[in-house]
Amino acid sequence: MSRCYNNGEDMRRKSVLKLLTIMFLILGIGFSAVFAQNDAQPNIELIRTATSADGTVINYYEHGQEGPVLVFVHGWSCDASYWREQVEYFKHKYHMVLIDLAGHGGSGSERENYTMEAFAQDVKAVVESIRAEKVVLIGHSMGALVGAHTVRLMPGKVMGLIAVDDLQNVEYPLGEEQFKEMTAPFKEDFKQGVRGFVTGMLRFDNSPVNEWVISDMSLADPKVALSAINGSLDGYLTGGVAKLFEGLDVPVVAVNADLWPTDVEANRRHIKDFELLELEGLDHFLMLKAPERFNPALEQAVKMILKK
Repeated sequence: MSRCYNNGEDMRRKSVLKLLTIMFLILGIGFSAVFAQNDAQPNIELIRTATSADGTVINYYEHGQEGPVLVFVHGWSCDASYWREQVEYFKHKYHMVLIDLAGHGGSGSERENYTMEAFAQDVKAVVESIRAEKVVLIGHSMGALVGAHTVRLMPGKVMGLIAVDDLQNVEYPLGEEQFKEMTAPFKEDFKQGVRGFVTGMLRFDNSPVNEWVISDMSLADPKVALSAINGSLDGYLTGGVAKLFEGLDVPVVAVNADLWPTDVEANRRHIKDFELLELEGLDHFLMLKAPERFNPALEQAVKMILKK
């Protein structure tokens, strides 16, 4: 596996978790379904690889072969397993492709700098590997920025971008001091820093997802995580995020929780075609915590893009 660990116990526990995650992705089912025994024959799917521009091997998972191609890109310190609750809902109507970005999940981790541009090259390599004519990109959190960079890399290939709990304000004025305050805990004690950071993204509603997410993300490779968060926040320091979206000739739909407000007007000053679907009472990991509400909203966003 591509992540680093502080001790042997963490390594063994993480290895088992990742092995189970890959198994669940192959079977096309979520964790909850694994423990609900039934007589249905599992639908075996393929794990494939593509080679990014710098030679890094990128793992991706395919589900379904019919219909429009939906490419799912995870967020910071996550991996393809964070889309596990979407597989069963979408695979019968769409061609789903779930990606492990470099340094995450089962993908290679030899890269020096984990920038948004480099991650976009990972997505481009996968889209070229599956030989898709057109795709809809779906990016959670940092994955939305990766998606925007991918649109620029692949003009004419991307029909639209769906941001999942991101793009609350592309004009957000992040200052140097705020940036240092946000990243300092990761350098002092990475695990505890991530736990504190992720806790602020959750509503504590007794969901078992909360502790799973906190624990999983705190076991990310610190080198990869620090490089990636610097890359994702840099655009807000410089105003580059707003500029990134200017001139993108594709529709953008955000499917956001209401934990943080979304400034639609600020976004529309820079995004030519921006729409918001907001889900009340949810948090940053809405696709895991409330798939029964999130999946129909995501499909609505997909259909909005396909109509255009």
